[in-house]
Amino acid sequence: MAEHKGNRNICENRRARHEYHFLEVFEAGISLQGTEVKSLRMGKGNLQDAYAKIENGECWLLNMHISPYEMGNRFNHQPTRPRRLLLHKAEIRRMYAKVREKGLTLVPVRVYFSGSKVKVELALAQGKKLYDKREDKMNREVKRDLDRAMKEHNRQF
Repeated sequence: MAEHKGNRNICENRRARHEYHFLEVFEAGISLQGTEVKSLRMGKGNLQDAYAKIENGECWLLNMHISPYEMGNRFNHQPTRPRRLLLHKAEIRRMYAKVREKGLTLVPVRVYFSGSKVKVELALAQGKKLYDKREDKMNREVKRDLDRAMKEHNRQF
């Protein structure tokens, strides 16, 4: 995922890349309260246990933790409240059909600022099997060893 000009990462779900194969990626807006946006500007978001769900024709982001804003008073937000994702109805219908039919999952991959708006990158994902995870780990180690050997070889010349 190349970072686009003007986009600033807030938080990323790095474990999702290890646990799932991403089949399709969507960009969605997110409905937030003022104190949530201020807290995200300070980098206080966490996608660790977050997931998305489609209910009654709407897409919801659940279990995303946004720490309460330090300067907020009694109007501060709840850290893990459900947040509505802003998508076109056609996108929601397509996602819903794939999630129901093929047993896929909607996983939030990262949250970022696009200009002054907060966006969520959602992936239509399929869970990896244990042997897939082992294969990925082995490939990473092989690549690391190759890079190390190339670096060492280049030092000698």
